[in-house]
Amino acid sequence: MTKIKFELDGQQVEANAGETIWQVAKRHQKEIPHLCYSPEPDYRPDGNCRACMVEIEGERVLAASCKRTPSVGMKVKTESARAVAAQKMVMELLVADQPARETSHDPDSKFWHWAEKVEVTESRFPAAERWQGDTSHPAMSVNLDACIQCGLCVRACREVQVNDVIGMAYRNAGAKIVFDFDDPMGESTCVACGECVQACPTGALMPSVMLDEKQTRVTYADKKVDSLCPFCGVGCQVTYQVKDEKVIYAEGRDGPANHNRLCVKGRFGFDYIHHPHRLTKPLVRLPNAKKDANDQVDPANPFTHFREASWDEALDIAAKGLVKIRDEKGVKALAGFGSAKGSNEEAYLFQKLVRTGFGSNNVDHCTRLCHASSVAALMEGLNSGAVSAPFAAAMDAEVIVVIGANPTVNHPVAATYLKNAAKRGAKLIVMDPRWQALSRHAWRHLAFKPGSDVAMLNAMLHTIITEGLTDQQYIAGYTEGFDELAERIKEFPPEKMEAICGIPAETLKEVARTYARSQASIIFWGMGISQHIHGTDNARCLIALALTTGQVGRPGTGLHPLRGQNNVQGASDAGLIPMFLPDYQPVGRTDLREPFEKLWHQDLDPVRGLTVVEIMNAIHAGQINGMYIEGENPAMSDPDLQHARHALAMLDHLVVQDLFVTETAFHADVILPASAFAEKSGTFTNTDRRVQIAREVIRPPGDARQDLWIIQEIGKRMGLPWNYDGPADVFTEMTQVMPSLKNITWERLVREGAVTYPVDDPNKPGNEIIFTTGFPTESGRGKIVPAKVIAPDEVPDAEYPMVLSTGRVLEHWHTGSMTRRASVLDQIEPEAVAFMSPKDMRKLSVWPGDFIKLETRRGAVEVKVRSDRDVPENMVFMPFCYAEAAANLLTNPALDPFGKIPEFKFCAVRAEKLALQSAAE
Repeated sequence: MTKIKFELDGQQVEANAGETIWQVAKRHQKEIPHLCYSPEPDYRPDGNCRACMVEIEGERVLAASCKRTPSVGMKVKTESARAVAAQKMVMELLVADQPARETSHDPDSKFWHWAEKVEVTESRFPAAERWQGDTSHPAMSVNLDACIQCGLCVRACREVQVNDVIGMAYRNAGAKIVFDFDDPMGESTCVACGECVQACPTGALMPSVMLDEKQTRVTYADKKVDSLCPFCGVGCQVTYQVKDEKVIYAEGRDGPANHNRLCVKGRFGFDYIHHPHRLTKPLVRLPNAKKDANDQVDPANPFTHFREASWDEALDIAAKGLVKIRDEKGVKALAGFGSAKGSNEEAYLFQKLVRTGFGSNNVDHCTRLCHASSVAALMEGLNSGAVSAPFAAAMDAEVIVVIGANPTVNHPVAATYLKNAAKRGAKLIVMDPRWQALSRHAWRHLAFKPGSDVAMLNAMLHTIITEGLTDQQYIAGYTEGFDELAERIKEFPPEKMEAICGIPAETLKEVARTYARSQASIIFWGMGISQHIHGTDNARCLIALALTTGQVGRPGTGLHPLRGQNNVQGASDAGLIPMFLPDYQPVGRTDLREPFEKLWHQDLDPVRGLTVVEIMNAIHAGQINGMYIEGENPAMSDPDLQHARHALAMLDHLVVQDLFVTETAFHADVILPASAFAEKSGTFTNTDRRVQIAREVIRPPGDARQDLWIIQEIGKRMGLPWNYDGPADVFTEMTQVMPSLKNITWERLVREGAVTYPVDDPNKPGNEIIFTTGFPTESGRGKIVPAKVIAPDEVPDAEYPMVLSTGRVLEHWHTGSMTRRASVLDQIEPEAVAFMSPKDMRKLSVWPGDFIKLETRRGAVEVKVRSDRDVPENMVFMPFCYAEAAANLLTNPALDPFGKIPEFKFCAVRAEKLALQSAAE
């Protein structure tokens, strides 16, 4: 790389190509004031505040050092009389229009820091008339009297998060920052990612959660702790600010997944940990409190039916109940649900408890309800359930396919990379029955008919194969099964599939050609692909697309199922799956089972256990009588909830470990108060296969305990000789039986913070892109498996004429047990709604805000309706996080035969207007 030699304050220095004077000065420990430029994260410099002016010998005017790049022989002076005078004058002009420091919104802001540095904290100039404040948004306060129009918030919104909400409007002295068309922030299209708040140097944009009772001044933390975000699989790194053992604010830090970015949940969704309904004492069911599946948690008093107990009493009752069932009814009469919200160490210890303490493989977690079919197809074809490339690989791609996923809602930070890639010129192809925010950045949106994924994807494969767009060299060297696919795919010409999937044949061909001919194409998918009875077939098609075109194993290529919960990847890796030991080692393989038996000093069951829905069926059949559930909420997350809730009520003994009396805990015999994410240390693995360390930020409240301690105490009382000192001990044991963790140690994670597996050497970084030289199969080849078109289990008819699909909204997560207790998040989206197209609403004669009744063959709910043009005609979309209108009372428990995942994304439903007062009236 060519170096540029020049003089900086009399010293000979070198600049890299493209490096600015400011950046070179910083490398040489020279401080130049800057307000409109944010080097961390590296925002594009604008040079509009002029606080960083420097003198260049021979030039008539001063230069903005944040934008000016040096040339050979240039002589730059950062501290000359002219430069310093200019810096002081700029600061004095800006100070003139600021509130006095003692009454300013953030007296410790970056602005006042630099004012102090240049020794200008007062101004001779008259103050201009300033704009009024705006407190219309629950999360953020707008204080334009402190705005210096540096433009950082505009760049944050447009260029980093790519939400395009903030801009500059009006002219001359009337120019100001606006939201949309100068709307109040709370009424704008702002998604509350808070990037603008983090970028603002003056306090013009402030997090409301950090302000005092008058919402005018900032409350300062007494400590800051680096950890992770507890939501979704992106794995954002976060710094939590704490005052008096209470988290008051979260801000993004420069982690490999997020580079300082956060979403509304990560930045403002932390205060659920301080909710008044938080469990702080163990609870035991009262003797006269009978279980009734039709009873629901009383929001005003969730502790009804329970009494407080000591830890010794509660743990004894919990363990003795489990032991009694195991000894009297057999090891198969017990089951356990672990948690993808917990750490890798908790997941590992929980599955070990079930396999050694209970004596069977009846252990599962939420992967069964999100990506089980994806994992089934990936294991079948590639012998690996992991993503082949990180989501940041989108920045290297020419073509990006997003199918069955809504990243701007479910993985907002990951979505920023997709949006930035599209702005850079990548062709973004969104495939989903619903339109979405990402669609406006898309080159093509394929709004296929719900449930017709395989028909659409097979039509693409037909085009690629019949038109000779395959990568024959890659197929010959790295795959098997292509000939069978080539023969079977003849049945799926685009002209024939058009009638099934609703996408014109020419569009299918165009998209297929674009994907195949690209130098680098990558596929991202979500639960819109996996939550079908043909979910495994959907994933098989995506794998076939990548393998037949060689779009895997190179930068910008690959297969990436976006993980839903923050540790669903790690929990699956750690063995919370009934058919696999840790690292996806089949329980039926003697050679793979023996190392675990040797390490654990116990023979293990060689028969695969039951999955989530199978366990519920087994309870109804009288085959399972006791359960231990850690951090999961099947009474909200399972399909056909009445069936699931009846099962929980039927159990002889149910132990639940959680933060709140959830809908599941309400049916428990013993409730053990657990630790929230910010109250524990441990490792978590994000959707990129990145193992990251989380640190304890605050102590658990009251008598709540660490989850790892609770699991170990249950194990001890069931006769297991456990004596782990903490998560480091458990992690060390995991590395002995999990090849994926080779060359990753607890000490390395503490030192580096994050390591992506697999890792070739203790001193080398992990491999973000895998399958570069083949696959971890016996043959070293990826297996192509053809898929046939299968109709959904339950299709619309005259009685139930519409399609119901479920999912999430941006502000809430999973079953809502955490986010609905987060004040900002629940204030933004406080009530249950169903989304419907305006045309369907007109047919029903309903207005937005009216109540409708949704009914399927399994149940009915009454819910408000919201008009949404993104929802196709004849479909209803419903979030599943609202207990008062639980969407899963309606959903179909029919299972994918391979992944054993329920068909959440498709069932027949009818909608009717309720005879209540219209919102329009």
